[in-house]
Amino acid sequence: MNKPEQPAQTGAGPHIERRYYIDVEHPQKSARELFNDIKCDLEKFSPDLLADFHKEKGEAHTLAVGDEFHIKILGPWNGEVRVTEVADQHFELVTLEGHPEAGRIRFSARQLPGNADALRFEIHSRARSRDGLVAFAYNTIGVGKQVQEQTWVTFCQRAAEASGGRPLGPVQVETVESDENGQHKERHERPI
Repeated sequence: MNKPEQPAQTGAGPHIERRYYIDVEHPQKSARELFNDIKCDLEKFSPDLLADFHKEKGEAHTLAVGDEFHIKILGPWNGEVRVTEVADQHFELVTLEGHPEAGRIRFSARQLPGNADALRFEIHSRARSRDGLVAFAYNTIGVGKQVQEQTWVTFCQRAAEASGGRPLGPVQVETVESDENGQHKERHERPI
């Protein structure tokens, strides 16, 4: 039986929009080639000690709409996601009922505008905590937030390495926090 999706509007606490990205110059692979590698072996890009991806539904070494992954997350944060969109240079996952977050996350790779010899790999999430208890643990204690951040920073670093190019700097993290009415409460950007 398929678990229902868990969209952001069903969650609790602030809406968090976060972008993790890394720019790479002189890549040995095009954005499309790099992204194909990621889609064929998503599990190898995620640090298994922090977030261990296991495909539960769908064919191995490919990515298609409807595929599902179980993610064993450090601490009591396990969850499942479903692939909702797949294209040459991006794919999107939605959280399923029971995941600690309620929302979506998009992975993409593209050539940098104005620089034919550089690409950007990006992870862009839009989510809220699943419920008040998770919101408290994530925002007040901060453990889930640290695990999530390190997972996606490592994923970006591994994508940059797989491109065969040289990172133009560290992974950048942009965060926009909005209240229940969509009013921006906080915005910050920092390198990691």
